Amino acid sequence: MSAKRTIERKSLPEVIADDLRERILNGDMTEGEVIRQEALAEEYGVSRMPIREALKRLDAEGLVVLTNNRGASVTKHSLEEIGEIFDLRSLIEADLFRRSIPLMTSLDFMRCADILTEMESSLDADVIDRWGALNYQFHSALYARADRKLTNELLHRIGTQSDRYVRMHLSLAGQKDNAKQEHRELLRLAEARDVDRACALLQKHIDVTKQNLLTLIADKRAAESK
Repeated sequence: MSAKRTIERKSLPEVIADDLRERILNGDMTEGEVIRQEALAEEYGVSRMPIREALKRLDAEGLVVLTNNRGASVTKHSLEEIGEIFDLRSLIEADLFRRSIPLMTSLDFMRCADILTEMESSLDADVIDRWGALNYQFHSALYARADRKLTNELLHRIGTQSDRYVRMHLSLAGQKDNAKQEHRELLRLAEARDVDRACALLQKHIDVTKQNLLTLIADKRAAESK
């Protein structure tokens, strides 16, 4: 008899939260957009209770803002807050990468390479949402050997908030080729155990994305306000 297989079981609020999260990350629900719980309940064919629970989860992740009068909206970060998100990413990820590289094995490098191939295919097919999930997997695989549970939990929260801006950057700024090249180089330097250059490139990769993104969003918001 074959062994039992584990199937992830999710509650209704989790399923709805997953779907809403993806809609926010993809830009289907835009920053500052008012979220009407009654409309969502009708859309998903459920009562307002699982909608409320789903929104609480997204509020904890920083993607939604819930107010005392039970209103909700998609989080709109200031430019300063967006810059801070990427500054935190730079500090945390460089530390994890530095700790991980000396301990990475050939299997780790193979896993990273496999994820990169999928990432590049998703970019070529212009499936940005799939790329976003794979990008998180790739960076997580690069840092896995650091074995820093609390740091990874913090990075996951920051990464979720930055993901929608990174997707926006790829979609609107035409940075697909740069993304491919820089991720390949990060892996190459890690395989070469060139810790200093790998971490320097990672920080540059994040900082350049931040600077380009801040300009992009500032211009976008200025155009929308006219």
